[in-house]
Amino acid sequence: MTRLAFLWDQSRCISCGACIAACNAANYGSSTSPNVSWNWLRTNIKRIELGRAARPMLYLLQCQHCENPPCVTVCPTGASYKDKDGLVKINYDLCIGCRYCMVACPYDARWFNESLWAPVKCMGEECQARLARGEQPVCVAVCPAGARDFGDLDNPSSSISRRLAESRYVKLLDNMGTSPKYFVVVGP
Repeated sequence: MTRLAFLWDQSRCISCGACIAACNAANYGSSTSPNVSWNWLRTNIKRIELGRAARPMLYLLQCQHCENPPCVTVCPTGASYKDKDGLVKINYDLCIGCRYCMVACPYDARWFNESLWAPVKCMGEECQARLARGEQPVCVAVCPAGARDFGDLDNPSSSISRRLAESRYVKLLDNMGTSPKYFVVVGP
């Protein structure tokens, strides 16, 4: 079985925004139109800065590709679904733009694209095409600090499995029962 997942190493991230810019360029044609849902760029990566702590903290948030995705459960048409590799996707031929999936996601990882009149999320079309060609998603490929990874959790020799075995990590809102497959490395 294959279970694809993302890793973001907070301890290696240099906050350069290359992953965000690359997602915008690859999946939204370097659009300058706003993502009004997040008050942000048209990108599937949400940058969250917490400045109230002793030192500012940065989080990069995107679809968690959950094992138990609530967005799939609430979708009335079956447009939100999990593929054979465990990635959560949207079939736009079935999507009616009701936004139930957006409300159900505890991570706020979907945003509404007015030009499509549908929710969008990680992975965008270009990243899906990259996977089909055996390449990494664009956010992973462009990271100059090696803070991102993507791969098969069920393959113990995959880079993501090796990194997780050697690191301390958290899964966001793990107590929600969604079993997210987006790992945040917080140290060695």
